[in-house]
Amino acid sequence: MHLLSIIGISAIPVAVLLMLVYLIALRLRRNDLVDVIWGLGFIVIAWTSAIAGGNIGKSSAVVIVTLLVTLWGLRLAGHIGRRWLRSKQEDRRYLEMRERWGEHQAWHSLFNVFLPQGALMLIVSLPVIVINVYSYSGSGTFVWFGTAVWVFGFVFEVIGDHQLSEFLGNPANRGKIMTRGLWSYTRHPNYFGEVTQWWGIAVIALSVPYGWIGLIGAATITFLITEVSGIPLAEAGFVGRPGWDAYKKQTPPLIPRLSSPSKNHPK
Repeated sequence: MHLLSIIGISAIPVAVLLMLVYLIALRLRRNDLVDVIWGLGFIVIAWTSAIAGGNIGKSSAVVIVTLLVTLWGLRLAGHIGRRWLRSKQEDRRYLEMRERWGEHQAWHSLFNVFLPQGALMLIVSLPVIVINVYSYSGSGTFVWFGTAVWVFGFVFEVIGDHQLSEFLGNPANRGKIMTRGLWSYTRHPNYFGEVTQWWGIAVIALSVPYGWIGLIGAATITFLITEVSGIPLAEAGFVGRPGWDAYKKQTPPLIPRLSSPSKNHPK
């Protein structure tokens, strides 16, 4: 089937999922619920495009990529979901939006939060969809190299998230900035890991016809994380905290430095 047809087919179950979550979020007054299902939306797209593409039984690349996205999406949903269940109020980003929107927050939530999330899921998933549509045979160098890049990014993200969770779980660290472990090499090892995984999938997409389209997805998630909703929003809450300026000056925002952290690094 044509690529655009598969994208359209994949959009249907994602739209249904987002509408269901939107209705629940309205009732709970918690638009941050959309973050929990972010990873699940990609799983829906991956499996829908794999089945609709008709190559799931013919190409190892289709199987590999679909499983990789499933693993990433389930872990991310579980990680964010546990944090969401522990929180007592809506994430400050969504709370500020709700306050700006006032009595029209319901419509704004639909058109400025949930529907855009669905569109972004489809764009970022382009390398996955291209693979599932155009991969007709076995694997090759691009597939295995891209998979290795993905695994590196996945491990990096998991370790970064685990280190941060342990740090935040210690009451003695309340108000402090995480600067240890992978966080001493990059200010956002979790984001670096996520970006790396999507570039790994984009590399796998280069093994199929029109694979260059997949680069759009990897570039989109990189732009979102570095310039829009990732690093800028995450770091806005650290301004003014003790040690933040020194940490920011010494540690790169995304790509880890290769040198060992200074002994004088702020704790």
